Amino acid sequence: MVRCLMSCFSKRSSGSSHEEKAPADSMAEEHCKAGPVVVELFSSQGCATSSEAELVFSRLGRGDFNVDVPLILLAYHVDYWDYMGWKDPFGSSQWTVRQKAYVEALNLDTMFTPQIVVQGRAQCVANEPEVLLSCIASAPRVVAPSFQATFEKPTPDSLQVSLTGALRTKVDHQGANVVVALYECGLVTNCPEGANKGRVLANDYVVRRLEKLCSVKDIPAKKTISGTINFSLWEGFSAAKCGVAVFVESPSHQIFGSQNFQLPDNL
Repeated sequence: MVRCLMSCFSKRSSGSSHEEKAPADSMAEEHCKAGPVVVELFSSQGCATSSEAELVFSRLGRGDFNVDVPLILLAYHVDYWDYMGWKDPFGSSQWTVRQKAYVEALNLDTMFTPQIVVQGRAQCVANEPEVLLSCIASAPRVVAPSFQATFEKPTPDSLQVSLTGALRTKVDHQGANVVVALYECGLVTNCPEGANKGRVLANDYVVRRLEKLCSVKDIPAKKTISGTINFSLWEGFSAAKCGVAVFVESPSHQIFGSQNFQLPDNL
């Protein structure tokens, strides 16, 4: 498998006499109980076609498309296009490593931007809305965790996130990680160099921090777990522009439950 080749391209039925639920009703109810679908974008300000995908991603978050499931959107800016003349201010090798893990898990031949990964199980080119919506519609859904979250700022440049609750999904002997992402919306960048020279770039749902809350193995769905994460904050941090996403992922990064929180404005 070629793992490091990189390219940038712009590709009710009625009930019974005993009033039992009909199968269609039961499926609809389960569908309503299921949690969000996690949609991850791998992008870069150094990629000429990522800006189009970022617009699609922002529109997805605004509800411009006909999507009937809740979504958690996370944009990771990779760093492998920085050599093209513009260093993405949100780029990180950590996000490149995450994308590489998906290349292996999904048996892909190459890394590319802009790429979408849905629930850690399917991928597509991010600036093709019809394909993206189809991918979301067919994504498996599971019940969301029942975490309660508290947020504190022990220092001006740190954010403490404490979580307590149940995963509501059984974890087997293969184990899973509970991961917490801190993301930011409403970012605007003047880009004076590189493939997007002279353009003003808008980015939403940009992952600024990603940390593991805990690892779990062989636990029932109702078992309560808890943990605390301390995020270092960046200059210009604004709670009103940020959110926290919690998701449970297998060793191969398949996602088995997710939950989203908005930060209190008074942080």
